[in-house]
Amino acid sequence: MKVTIDGQEIEVAPGTTILQAARMIGGESVPPAMCYYSKLKGTGGKCRCCLVDVTKGSEADPRPMPKLVASCVTGCQDGMEVASKKSDRVAEARKAVTEFLLINHPLDCPVCDQAGECDLQNLSFEHGKLQHRFIEEKRTFEPEDIGDKIQLHMNRCIVCQRCVEVADQLTDKRVHGVLNRGDHSQISTCVSAAIDNEFSGNMIDVCPVGALTDKTFRFKSRVWFNKPFNAHRECTTPGCCGKVTLWMFGNEIQRVTARKDEFHEVEDFICNTCRFDKKEVADWVIEGPRQFEKDSVINQNKKYDTTEKVVIETEKGILMGRDVDRKKISMAEIDYNEKIDGNPINSKNNG
Repeated sequence: MKVTIDGQEIEVAPGTTILQAARMIGGESVPPAMCYYSKLKGTGGKCRCCLVDVTKGSEADPRPMPKLVASCVTGCQDGMEVASKKSDRVAEARKAVTEFLLINHPLDCPVCDQAGECDLQNLSFEHGKLQHRFIEEKRTFEPEDIGDKIQLHMNRCIVCQRCVEVADQLTDKRVHGVLNRGDHSQISTCVSAAIDNEFSGNMIDVCPVGALTDKTFRFKSRVWFNKPFNAHRECTTPGCCGKVTLWMFGNEIQRVTARKDEFHEVEDFICNTCRFDKKEVADWVIEGPRQFEKDSVINQNKKYDTTEKVVIETEKGILMGRDVDRKKISMAEIDYNEKIDGNPINSKNNG
């Protein structure tokens, strides 16, 4: 069957959602998604970031849908027409959703390890408002260690429940979940038990914000200072693919993550041994630099067709801040008879 999104027609299989169809098309028509995760079953429908406008239901029933729908849980119909990027109604709705997500979110970007690869940061940049209208007191939580390698910052959590789903589907020892309801909802363990299983580190990768962070990488470096490399090893842990991204600063491996696709989703999950214990270059077969398809502040990963050498001329030591090396300008040396655009420098026409 065929579906049209922002004027672009594509043929999809029955059961395909609007979001999946949009990702097949690619480009700016792809709705943002904070809770949906294609590698995890049962995700989606929670954050409402992926709202779209169905202007034509199908060939059989061409009536438009009266309300915006969540594209991650709405199936395509033959002849359906959808407006995503080109709809002012959708743009306003996404701004409103972004504002709601930021109500309790702290301004931690300068100190958050997720900065630079944060989905909420990207969402705020594209759909956020300049002014914050929420004046009430924000809910606050203390950081909590939920294991020897993972720290939970509930203040940053948007309760997307990805971490709950990944623990449910990768392990049989999930000990955490969503406690309470509504604005009081939080991710925690019932008895503050440590999360201890061989795939717990994947919760860090699937978290769209900085709520779950790698304690071995905390405050070590900003992600854009690291150079990512594809690497692999023969891992003996059942279920681990052994294919990772090494984030290196010089010859030092500062962190290890699973490889992610252009939608910032994990390609294959990895075990804690690969993630936390293998931090030596000799542990890995390095394949080469990893290129990111999606725009990122990790600007050294962008592909450039041409490069230009930039030379900054300065006197020796000027960057050290030494007064003796700074260039001095004397007003007596200025030629006031010199003309700019036909007018003398001291002319009133020059301001």
